[in-house]
Amino acid sequence: MEVINTIAALKSLLGPIQLTQQKIALVPTMGALHKGHVSLIKIAQQQADVVVCSIFVNPTQFTDPKDLEKYPRPLEHDLKMLSEAGCNVVFMPSVTEMYPKPEAWHIDLGPAEFLLEGEFRKGHYQGVTQIVKKLFDAVNPDVAFFGQKDFQQVLMIKNMVAYFDMPLQIVSCPIIREADGLAMSSRNIHLTAADRKNALVLSRALSYVQENFADKSIPELLKAAKEMIKATPGVALDYFTIANGETLLPEEDKAHHNIVALVAAKVGQTRLIDNMILN
Repeated sequence: MEVINTIAALKSLLGPIQLTQQKIALVPTMGALHKGHVSLIKIAQQQADVVVCSIFVNPTQFTDPKDLEKYPRPLEHDLKMLSEAGCNVVFMPSVTEMYPKPEAWHIDLGPAEFLLEGEFRKGHYQGVTQIVKKLFDAVNPDVAFFGQKDFQQVLMIKNMVAYFDMPLQIVSCPIIREADGLAMSSRNIHLTAADRKNALVLSRALSYVQENFADKSIPELLKAAKEMIKATPGVALDYFTIANGETLLPEEDKAHHNIVALVAAKVGQTRLIDNMILN
């Protein structure tokens, strides 16, 4: 496994590989890796010849400086996980490598940018697409893999790829859950034992909606799910929605082919998101 810190070194390593027509996959991460990230590496290995994983905590996507400060950075643990997973290349640049000088960035990501997470974390997706575009330019991958847990983020990245007409495929990979249903997240380490137990209501509410989707109306499902969450101590609901998977607008027509339930809540001091595809 090669560990590389500069764009120049990355390009000189990957350039000759690209000339041989081998398929290159990128798995962008902010580190603090868990089994969910490893699942992305495994799926990437099935679809490409060379797998590059980036580890970079991107400052431009944090709307709260405290959040950036406390973001976990267990690099030794991350590198061990990637090595065991059989990752080929790890790209770990510094902030000055990715942002050598101040730059303005603003692109049209469509109306969905301002919904859900976009409402709670204004400017977040501009920061996300800014760094992902830089990573795509550095690696020049054929395909990139992201976790479905960040459903809205995947949608924004697809919109960014369309905006720049980039010749690469974006693949959304299934959420990996703990045995009790909690979606794996780097933020879970911040949960106390009581928080961890209370957090299970998010996946329970989503499962309830998924299981009853065929029999109950959307308003009934929303009411029941929100009541479940609001009845749980230590959980403050930001939103629970049943939305069109392309626009993220509330969905009323069950016949639509792409419907997703999305939730965000603060559990203790930790904000968690989760989702389930309903059809």
